[in-house]
Amino acid sequence: MYVRLFAGIWLLLCAALAVVAWGFQAPFAYDPVGPRAYPLLLLSLMGAGALWLLVKPHGEPTPPINWTLVRKIALCIATLLAYALLFEPLGFIVSTALAGFVLGVLFTGRPLACAISGVLMGILLYGLFDYLLDIPLPRGVLLFLEG
Repeated sequence: MYVRLFAGIWLLLCAALAVVAWGFQAPFAYDPVGPRAYPLLLLSLMGAGALWLLVKPHGEPTPPINWTLVRKIALCIATLLAYALLFEPLGFIVSTALAGFVLGVLFTGRPLACAISGVLMGILLYGLFDYLLDIPLPRGVLLFLEG
């Protein structure tokens, strides 16, 4: 019952935030898709998840709270907060590589594979955004990549 109540509140919150995000306007065009695409995409994904929790059949049991999972979720949130705080000082590539590594290890990945995939993810996503989509990202400690 509490899951459905939470899902209903979350769905209403997503709808309200989508109305707010729809009004986002940039005074200048800094990227091709504009400032509202990313928040609307995230809100639609969260809304779809909340809608599923609302309408899922009663026969499917809701798993009990597992404290190991709660610890992982808390560490995941802390990692994402650190990513947001370190995004500009360290730059996109380094902060994305670190976040990818930590999240990979957190969810039982092998450290070497997580390190390689984190670095590749940072470099490839930087190339995608900066060069292909022409969306400038902070270079941070890798400022020598300028030019």
